[in-house]
Amino acid sequence: MARMSIGKKTAAAVATGVMALGMGVLGAGPAQADSFQCPEGDVCIYGQNAGWDTKPTNQYRTAGVHKLYNQWGSHIVYNNQTHGWTVQLCRTSYGTDCLPKMKPGDGWPENLTPINSIRIASS
Repeated sequence: MARMSIGKKTAAAVATGVMALGMGVLGAGPAQADSFQCPEGDVCIYGQNAGWDTKPTNQYRTAGVHKLYNQWGSHIVYNNQTHGWTVQLCRTSYGTDCLPKMKPGDGWPENLTPINSIRIASS
């Protein structure tokens, strides 16, 4: 296996990030889940201001309302659920006052400062 210099690795990572943004992260699907380190069937939240190439800090698999704690600023949220399950980011701790549904394969940066829970549901 060929070795890459740190400069080349950094350039490759930046190019991958630019391509992901250029292709529209909204088009990301389960086939790309390995590169996002988010297992199929999970909803993943990545660290504040982190990219797709990092490991998620929060992962959720089951239906229902899940409370969020200590999530501030911009985080990528990625719905890698299957069978049409959707995810909503909600302002209350009880899964109400929610943003629009994220379909499977949807993922984008979101300000989680006002978000206190996520709701995972079958469609």
